[in-house]
Amino acid sequence: MANPDRLTGLDASFLALEDSGAHMHIGSVAIFEGEAPAYEDFVSHLERRLHLVPRYRQKLAFPPIVEARPVWVDDPHFNPGYHIRHTALPDPAGEAELAALAGRVFAQRLDRSKPLWELWLVDHVAEDRFAIISKTHHCLVDGVSGVDIATVLFDLDADPPAIDQPDRPWVPRPEPSGASLLADAVVERASAPLDALRALESTARGAQGAATRALGALSGVGSVLKAGLGAPPSPFNGPIGPHRCFRWVAADLDRFKGIKNGLGGTVNDVVLAGVTGALRAYMLEHDHPVEGVELKAMVPVSVRAEAERGALGNRVSTMYAPLPVGLSDPLERFEVVRDAMAGLKESGQAVGADVLTKLTGFAPPTVMAQAARLQGRQRFFNLTVTNVPGPQFPLFLMGRELEVIHPQVPLARNTALGIAIMSYNGGLNFGLISDFDSLGDLDVVAAGLDVAIEELADLAGLPSRAPTRRRTVKS
Repeated sequence: MANPDRLTGLDASFLALEDSGAHMHIGSVAIFEGEAPAYEDFVSHLERRLHLVPRYRQKLAFPPIVEARPVWVDDPHFNPGYHIRHTALPDPAGEAELAALAGRVFAQRLDRSKPLWELWLVDHVAEDRFAIISKTHHCLVDGVSGVDIATVLFDLDADPPAIDQPDRPWVPRPEPSGASLLADAVVERASAPLDALRALESTARGAQGAATRALGALSGVGSVLKAGLGAPPSPFNGPIGPHRCFRWVAADLDRFKGIKNGLGGTVNDVVLAGVTGALRAYMLEHDHPVEGVELKAMVPVSVRAEAERGALGNRVSTMYAPLPVGLSDPLERFEVVRDAMAGLKESGQAVGADVLTKLTGFAPPTVMAQAARLQGRQRFFNLTVTNVPGPQFPLFLMGRELEVIHPQVPLARNTALGIAIMSYNGGLNFGLISDFDSLGDLDVVAAGLDVAIEELADLAGLPSRAPTRRRTVKS
């Protein structure tokens, strides 16, 4: 029986990627209406809810000698004040200053000797607002499940009922000894081949019969491997350094739905076509060749079952989406993206990637570390684009309404740009992060995204947008 507190193979791979120079935390910048709560009140608010997510009080323990994945254990020195930071912005304390602060926060690696999360309470963002910058290591929670974990912070109305408190204060379990960690790891490593076979068998089982599903899974594995066999050279690839830029663009979800209704396809197709237009604009601005170029985006796909929502640990597969930056016609770009994404779904890429993800549970950490180094030398994709659905109703923090939330996706090694999208309460919010040394003028990509969206809206016959909703943050 596998230890439920042991990292999955996928989660452990995020640690290995970090060893190669990438910081594998996900995050967000959330902006709220009204005056910021007092720091002490905010800490107390969170402390009263931490029992809802026990992992937030746990750290990683690494088995000695044996090559085995680490396990989550209670941190006997857990201090909420370390994880909940308090800061203020310099004048004029606007969104540009907030974006600059977020870039510095996202550039810092989380301390592996402590629980792998941080919150930064930021006082006085312009127009009587405040913000919270969050960081959570990818091995702790994925983006889709993280929407559910937000219940730690948020309420459904401004005056919520009190949350039931535990009968007694939290007391950490004793830390396991090195001998105990070693013994448990040896037993689990011995059972790993059988567990891997069971995982493959589970994936292959379905209503249409095990044989049919197995063939589909194997076909999907071939599809995802073929799709990941190379991406063209681009200004968005190269060694990444220690510094980050963060920008955002806020848009209306209804506008994207209107484009989708007018042109066909899905909202995600509209998102990818908009990103394609933004990347083309950046490349033209910097005199990079675009003729005949088709970039490749790594698009994470959640394979978490509905019954697993809110569970910690990652259940994510991958598809590789083409971004035809060589096409000058925005309608043609959209049609290529739309048709390609429909084909990718039929090819079984997500199913195949899920099989490979499950089989990583059999791989020892040394294999995963080598795979991480291989990713640093090979160009499997040009950038990451991830779209996470959020709640379509207002959320509140201590009576203050959440106005907008901009997500952050980590940069993989050799990849200088990542774009995360999250819908919330009628908005569709883009968070753009880049390596400062390789792609410091991220404003060009943000502005290009805004223009590309409007090009598609015009093609779909939508009226010109009102200037009040969308904001592009510029330095």
